[in-house]
Amino acid sequence: MTATLLENTSIESLLGEEAENLLTYKAKVSQDLLHLPGSDIIDRVWLHSDRHPQVLRNLQQLYATGRLANTGYLSILPVDQGIEHSAGASFAANPIYFDPENIIRLAIAAGCNAVATTLGVLGSVSRKYAHKIPFIAKINHNELLTSPNQFDQVLFADVEQAWNLGAAAVGATIYFGSEQSTRQIQEISQAFKYAHELGMVTILWCYLRNNAFKQDKDYHVAADLTGQANHLGVTIEADIIKQKLPENNHGYEAVAKATGESYGKIDQRMYTELTTDHPIDLTRYQVLNCYCGRAGLINSGGASGKNDFAEAVRTAVINKRAGGTGLISGRKTFQRPFEEGVKLFHAIQDVYLSPDVTIA
Repeated sequence: MTATLLENTSIESLLGEEAENLLTYKAKVSQDLLHLPGSDIIDRVWLHSDRHPQVLRNLQQLYATGRLANTGYLSILPVDQGIEHSAGASFAANPIYFDPENIIRLAIAAGCNAVATTLGVLGSVSRKYAHKIPFIAKINHNELLTSPNQFDQVLFADVEQAWNLGAAAVGATIYFGSEQSTRQIQEISQAFKYAHELGMVTILWCYLRNNAFKQDKDYHVAADLTGQANHLGVTIEADIIKQKLPENNHGYEAVAKATGESYGKIDQRMYTELTTDHPIDLTRYQVLNCYCGRAGLINSGGASGKNDFAEAVRTAVINKRAGGTGLISGRKTFQRPFEEGVKLFHAIQDVYLSPDVTIA
């Protein structure tokens, strides 16, 4: 297997000046409230749920694949950017990924637990790879050809198509807070119900979308708002929640102040007793809203940039110490040469394999 970056570069050095703060911080909300990841996650958390045995089997397959097998953590490659951000913008940096097979090859070479991508990508190579790595079929997308561009997640595939190509799970996005969110919630709730009936795991991208969330800060990544999106996601029985790493808080108050109208419902103890400004506390609030970790929280890796290795490791440390379940990393990995993408995945995975990175 390809050597990892962290064989020669420590987690501490990648974290830089934040190392001590991130690696030794004690979270405000005790870990005793959480259902933490572990090798027994299915028996301990899911066994007494309403999930069919086939769902439990596919969950076990996700958790038992790749370098993080049987740790309770997940490392997933998502490549739906060909639609979400346009294929040219996504793959110009590395044109090999216009070919779907290379997407699957990257996930396998990197030791990922699963690959999450479109019906078209998975369907084009399903007979060759469905038995080699768990497939997560993303069934809805936002397209960017309508003029002016609109932001609405619409169904591109159905659950039965995902099942027929051998997917272990279906994935979907809801733009919570958007004008179309009510329709999206209803659509995906029904889709997840059918997916569970067929034995597939459900994974929800719980993203926020509303211009009102952009004020003095971008509150699309506020802990209070993303936490509530997570809570709505687990309400429609998402087994795993994908969410952006929180960067701030007090989103409810900012929107109310900007609009001059009442917005949502808050209790000040959300901010005084359940969170602080520390990124681990903000992320732990996201975990709390995933039924205290019963549904795993995977944070997204974000856009590619100059400091991808350091940023990815930082996100992994925050997620793990907060009680999260792993990372789902796309553009940082596939928008670079193949072997570098593998190394970046290994750098992330090494955080979850490290006994020195503990729950805060």
